[in-house]
Amino acid sequence: MPVVNRIADHAAEITAWRRDLHANPELLYDVHRTAASVADKLRAFGCDEVVTGVGQTGVVGVIRGRKVGGRTIGLRADMDALPIEEATGLPYASTAPGKMHACGHDGHTAMLLGAARYLAETRNFGGTAVVIFQPAEEGGAGGKAMVDDGLISRFGLGEVYGMHNYPGMPVGAFGIRPGPMMAAADYITIDIEGNGAHAARPHLGIDPVVVGAHMITAMQTVVSRNVDPLKSAVVSITMVQAGNTDNVIPQTVRLRGTARSLAEDVRALLEERLHAIVEHTAAAFGAKATLKYRRNYPVLVNHERQTEFAASVAKDIAGEGRVDTELPPMMGAEDFSFMLNERPGAFIWVGNGDSAGLHHPKYNFNDEAIPFGTSYWVKLVETALAG
Repeated sequence: MPVVNRIADHAAEITAWRRDLHANPELLYDVHRTAASVADKLRAFGCDEVVTGVGQTGVVGVIRGRKVGGRTIGLRADMDALPIEEATGLPYASTAPGKMHACGHDGHTAMLLGAARYLAETRNFGGTAVVIFQPAEEGGAGGKAMVDDGLISRFGLGEVYGMHNYPGMPVGAFGIRPGPMMAAADYITIDIEGNGAHAARPHLGIDPVVVGAHMITAMQTVVSRNVDPLKSAVVSITMVQAGNTDNVIPQTVRLRGTARSLAEDVRALLEERLHAIVEHTAAAFGAKATLKYRRNYPVLVNHERQTEFAASVAKDIAGEGRVDTELPPMMGAEDFSFMLNERPGAFIWVGNGDSAGLHHPKYNFNDEAIPFGTSYWVKLVETALAG
């Protein structure tokens, strides 16, 4: 089954919505223009309920099928952009300096809006479809905020599904896998206190820069020597803040970074070993150090039955040979994981073609993917809630 004809006919209009969102990016929870536009469209489509302010600025639309009762499934898209200066030169490029849709959330929102309109017009299903437009995916845990605000129980969600574009995957193709699909993402902040001194008299001080250098080296052994080689993990120190001039050994150093894992036991191991390395390395040099290990997004785990179902729907749209059901997991993170921790469901990738990578200043969502992603949402609802 190819893309839905009616959706293909509306692709140009959905593209126009997407490009308007692209030109007007907003960050984290400050997505007031985007959320208002989404809510206005959902009301115009004839959704049975449109609720705003869920998880601060999230929007939820409720579409009931022709038969009363039955199952309720949620479809989620993210709305926020990134603090990146756009370098595409497109006619619809960002009009907000230092902000751009560099991850394709404009496309995700537009595709789910297209599906919402179709579902509200046709109602060719039993049960209830709930369309979820989430803020603050990019580091703000908007998924958790919506869950904490009662999203699951308030709207009676039995299953939840998410979708993201995938640069490098052909347009019209999909990728998915059961089990761990995206990593837990935790934040590391290490504060080291030594004893400042003149750079020419280091023996009179305790150099926190040297302490930090040893910590960075030692932390790389956690993955190489503590984690099972058949499991995946990443520890990256990405920021070093130290000193103000070239002839003074500073008093303090701050290190920041991230730890990534695909299993909870590995996540716990990373946290335990990093604490030990920080404490004992500092002690060995006579310095003091504290590690703040902040658990952020959990592992995104696709549920087996729902993943198999989502793959079958994608195959109906794209064809058997254009759906990879063994896509390797990724060490990037996604806060749709908070929703999947509450209800069974699946997260799928849709091809974005030969584009720049996610979070790149020259990235652009490929509008040719719109009919495929929108059709996937529609067929998922009509198949899951058939009858």
